[in-house]
Amino acid sequence: MEKQAEFYHQVGMMTEAGLSLVQSLESLNRAKVFRSLALPISQLINRLEQGATFAESAAGIRGWLPSFDLALLDSGERSGRLDVCLRLLSEFYQQRAQAAREVIRQLIYPALVVHVAVFALTAANAPQRILDGEIGAYLWAVGSALLPIYLLGLAVFYIAQGSHGFAVRALLEKVFGLVPLLGKGRACLSLSRFCLALEALLSAGTPMARSWTLAANSSGSPRIQKAVRPFESAIEGGRTPGELLNHFRCFPDMFVSLYQSGEFSGRLDENLKRLRIHYQEEGSRKLKLFAVWLPRMIYFSVLAFAAYFILRFWAGYYEGILNQTEF
Repeated sequence: MEKQAEFYHQVGMMTEAGLSLVQSLESLNRAKVFRSLALPISQLINRLEQGATFAESAAGIRGWLPSFDLALLDSGERSGRLDVCLRLLSEFYQQRAQAAREVIRQLIYPALVVHVAVFALTAANAPQRILDGEIGAYLWAVGSALLPIYLLGLAVFYIAQGSHGFAVRALLEKVFGLVPLLGKGRACLSLSRFCLALEALLSAGTPMARSWTLAANSSGSPRIQKAVRPFESAIEGGRTPGELLNHFRCFPDMFVSLYQSGEFSGRLDENLKRLRIHYQEEGSRKLKLFAVWLPRMIYFSVLAFAAYFILRFWAGYYEGILNQTEF
């Protein structure tokens, strides 16, 4: 994620300075820090030199960029604000990387507690097993206790990737929506990206109906994409987006109110900018809180789990002693 954030940041800075995309990418390709991206960058350069756009070139590199990145890049190029979209993508991946680092840092101690608890609970009769030559049985007991934890960690890592299909992303969005702070934070950031793309496209003169469809794709939210699907035909039929917004729960009251007032007053671009900033700040705040509280919840859960098994072990131990003394 950090490498992706730095890539977007560098390309955005160079294009803002007046360099072409090809010149910017050639400069990055010579940098040692982007050595791992040498192949996709070279493919981008070749496709750009053949006349393709940045989004089209990136889409042709199978499995490199998620659909959210491609949609936002396409919106940026269509609106002439590619540098702004590159900066947003850089901030997005930088925030994800910072949140991931914070969660990992906070999880180090709980992870140690888990391993110590597993070894302590399975080591109750370990000396006798080792003396009896049952080392394999002991290691199997330890491994079978740790394996589900490792599998859960791998599952979380896989889910966090952004390259899933629409159906999988829609399901994950519903699941994440049930998680306090995480669901609201992700929803706010999706709305922020939607506002940025819509503002950029409308400012560039893109037709209203087409702008809403492209902005929904740029949001990265299947819920917003699904809600906006009927907008294009409805807008082309003479209705305004403000009239349609009240029927969809994915657009909060604040968004609906400011959009409708901007549409009525002719200051829609100003209100979309305000909405983008608000949802960006609100989403970042909620995700930071989630990154702080998640490790704490896992830590206390681990302590409760370990305490339960320790108490159960000693209860069984004293029960055995009492049974022996009765005889």
